[in-house]
Amino acid sequence: MTSLHIESWMYTIGQLFLIPTLLAIALLFFYSLFAFGQFAMAHFQRRQLRLGAAAAHSSAYPLLRWAAQHPGASADERDLAAHRLLEVPRVATRVTPMLGLVATMIPMGPALKSISSGDIAAVADNLAVAFSAVILALIASALTYWIVSVRRRWLAEELVWLQQHAAVSAPALAPGALAQTAQAGVHA
Repeated sequence: MTSLHIESWMYTIGQLFLIPTLLAIALLFFYSLFAFGQFAMAHFQRRQLRLGAAAAHSSAYPLLRWAAQHPGASADERDLAAHRLLEVPRVATRVTPMLGLVATMIPMGPALKSISSGDIAAVADNLAVAFSAVILALIASALTYWIVSVRRRWLAEELVWLQQHAAVSAPALAPGALAQTAQAGVHA
């Protein structure tokens, strides 16, 4: 196989990835908007319901919820659960800019070919795809990066609370104990 065939083959294969890359960027962009909505709701819920045993059944405190469902979990298991809770947005934060770069580079080949043939409209079309893709990818990545940064702090706060209340957290987080705590507060 000559180098011309290899170059042609690589160019053709590279062009096949444009549509899947654009679809992945679109999905990650919509995921980032969805994650931002979840994040905003959790923020407002956390402002209303403070960290503590009563928060163990709120979606705004996912690690406390997990700890309530796994009362015998060790500190390492809770730490692992916290990492799992951040896994998808962390991956989105890192993968989306890479896909944006790929979606920028793929249309550059046809744009450069169009320049050599003098087809300025095709150059503009290819560059519009390239820049639009990278813009959406960077916006999605910025949103998920911000979400991950704040959620990491939230999960750290929940881990600290669980460690400080380790002796009482397992019984206090149990679903029946929450009702007893609420009743005791009413009778006090």
